Amino acid sequence: MSGTERPETSRAERPETSGTERPATSRAEEPDGLYERLVAYEGRSAATAGTGKDPVNLPMIRHWCEAMGDAHPAYRGPDAVAPPTMLQAWTMGGLSGHTDRSSAYEELFALLDGAGYTSVVATDCEQEYLRPLRPGDEIGFDTVIESVSERKTTKLGTGHFVTTRTDVRAGGELAGTHRFRILKYAPAARPDRKPAARAAEPEARSGPRSGAADARPEPRPAPRRPRPVVNRDNAGFWEGVAAHRLLIQRCGDCAALRLPWLPGCADCGSREWDTVEASGAGTVFSYVVMHHPPFPAFDPPYAVGLIELAEGVRMISNVVGVPYDKVRIGMPVRLEFLRVDEELELPAFRAGGED
Repeated sequence: MSGTERPETSRAERPETSGTERPATSRAEEPDGLYERLVAYEGRSAATAGTGKDPVNLPMIRHWCEAMGDAHPAYRGPDAVAPPTMLQAWTMGGLSGHTDRSSAYEELFALLDGAGYTSVVATDCEQEYLRPLRPGDEIGFDTVIESVSERKTTKLGTGHFVTTRTDVRAGGELAGTHRFRILKYAPAARPDRKPAARAAEPEARSGPRSGAADARPEPRPAPRRPRPVVNRDNAGFWEGVAAHRLLIQRCGDCAALRLPWLPGCADCGSREWDTVEASGAGTVFSYVVMHHPPFPAFDPPYAVGLIELAEGVRMISNVVGVPYDKVRIGMPVRLEFLRVDEELELPAFRAGGED
């Protein structure tokens, strides 16, 4: 759906109820009265009478659709509307930011920083679409500090969730609402294993005591790659991978190809489809080199490419067979299936192109 026919709500799972929390504890007690001072900011303005830096425009819509792979016809032509999920894009200030942020917002963050909650991570957003935005619409917005949570402890650390609500208007008419939630937190301490390692050093140098069994620790198993999420919409794709076939969905009505797999066609909305097998030929359309953060089972730096297949669809995968700093846009690549552990094979693309 285009989101232009009726109000829709796009939700992400709220961390407060995601099961990642534990009872609120921390190494130091929170300053007395801090929470009462924080909640006093609820309902206060974070930005008033803000204006979008540009009106809604076709070039930005086109770039968005190309980046997202969204070919819906509602976003093209003389009667085009903007994708509803672009709602926040029209209010963003860019690298130079906005000058209309209120002092209340800065004061709230200063309180949190002063209490040791100096780190920040965006956790989720929620949007409601009330009317479509069209090229030429001038955007105005107001932002309010909607809520500040009690102190929460998550896997990242202890802090407070802060939710702001932005009402987006076009020509003075409410077009949509954007809620954005962040966590201001003090990072959790990482366990320090160095003392234990130092305590073991003398015995390691002198050898085990007489009559003692060899107490050397068992080698840890190598970390495994994260498992792909397999559901009813993409199970056929992973069945193909297991058989060393890269399957692309093909719409049963308009014959448009799509990858990744979706339950319906983005071009015509049809739910009928079959598959075609990719030839395996492709080129690097774009790429990034991952340096940080390091993850178990990954050895940075490594290249992650957006691969354009010969059939015209694109997919994300590793580029192998060439040093990470030699990957280039336009480089020909060829599909192969990479076994990453005893249970899992993944499609990857080896530099070198056609056989």
